[in-house]
Amino acid sequence: MPASVLEREILPARIENYQPAMLDTLMAAGEVVWVGVEPLGDRDGRIALFLTDHVARLKPPTAAPELQGRAADVLDYLRAQGASFFAAIHQGTGQGFPQETVDALWELVWMGLVTNDTLHPLRAYIRSEDKRAAKRGRPVPFRSRRLVPRAAEGRWSLIDTGVPRSGAARAGGQPANKRSGTEATEWAAATAQQLLARHGVVTRETVASEAVAGGFTAVYDVLKAMEEAGRIRRGYFVSGLGGAQFAIPAALDLLRSLREPPEEPRTVVLAATDPANPYGGIVKWPELPSTPPGGPGAASSPPETGRGPTRTAGSLVILVDGTPAAYIRRGEREMLLFAPESEPQRTRMVREVARMLLHLAASREEGRRGMLIAEINGSAASSHATARIFIEEGFAPTALGLQARTERLRPRGYAPVAEPSEPLV
Repeated sequence: MPASVLEREILPARIENYQPAMLDTLMAAGEVVWVGVEPLGDRDGRIALFLTDHVARLKPPTAAPELQGRAADVLDYLRAQGASFFAAIHQGTGQGFPQETVDALWELVWMGLVTNDTLHPLRAYIRSEDKRAAKRGRPVPFRSRRLVPRAAEGRWSLIDTGVPRSGAARAGGQPANKRSGTEATEWAAATAQQLLARHGVVTRETVASEAVAGGFTAVYDVLKAMEEAGRIRRGYFVSGLGGAQFAIPAALDLLRSLREPPEEPRTVVLAATDPANPYGGIVKWPELPSTPPGGPGAASSPPETGRGPTRTAGSLVILVDGTPAAYIRRGEREMLLFAPESEPQRTRMVREVARMLLHLAASREEGRRGMLIAEINGSAASSHATARIFIEEGFAPTALGLQARTERLRPRGYAPVAEPSEPLV
């Protein structure tokens, strides 16, 4: 998942009153470890969270990297000295400019070779300098008396992946980091079980969305063996996906129980990049309704909405009874509304979207409350056919769009996500 949305959207959607200290406590106790997957631009990247004793089983195999320069020196130092703080690493790798050592550490992080026993350096890496923070009265973050760069605080250590010493890689030996046959089988079995536990139904598209090393082929034999043993079932459970679908019995029972929408709608807001959001990854986004902006019967043609929804960091998706109801682009000024054209489903879904947006606007920290929706499906929000419903729920029509004003905001008791016992999607 993108590191930039981990603590802002993904964990708060699951943990009531989430505080960064919660995750730091688990890491300090050795319960959880974070691993870099790949960089995303200059100030972000995809990471994975593992239970510490599951890393060896679940971390995908990687090829031995070709290291040179300061990154190779840092890797050699950590192999020889073990977990170390930045000052010792910088001194033990030939001094030079501190930023060179910081860059080398993050190069190794995004290779999945090095981690830290806290999230402080990751937070500093992704956080741009926010001059408004002082105006909002935020406490000054801790700064080391040793003037350690913020993106290098904490203790750095290697992740045991079986990668050869960088000296061998530089000398041209460079054996591939391949697991033995037994290890590969154990990894495939553990990964297949993890996918089943996480998704309930595993398809080729599921494996592709998880970027599993080796693709569907890597876990197919395990899934097939589990089906033959009667532990899981094979069938065609999700329309529009491939025929090779495997599911645990409990997931099928849950799917059957949700064939009809519940009497009380279940509304969930997730980051578009959240692993629990299947749309845009496992299944396709729904098509936008063709209703003109003036409502049914209007003579004008549907507005041009431009690019469709994407799994972009910073964007949000609102699900009502598991169906995408709205997609809010990063910046929260543009919204794509997937409300059906038939009533009363249309009004019911739009009301849930409006209430959830008001809840989000009211539950933010002081200084960031409020929301302005300028466009809905490419047309001005105030003139859209659904504007009346948003206004009835508490939005105010303005020249710039539909605005949730801070003085009128009061949380309506809507939780940002469903209870843990309820399905997310």
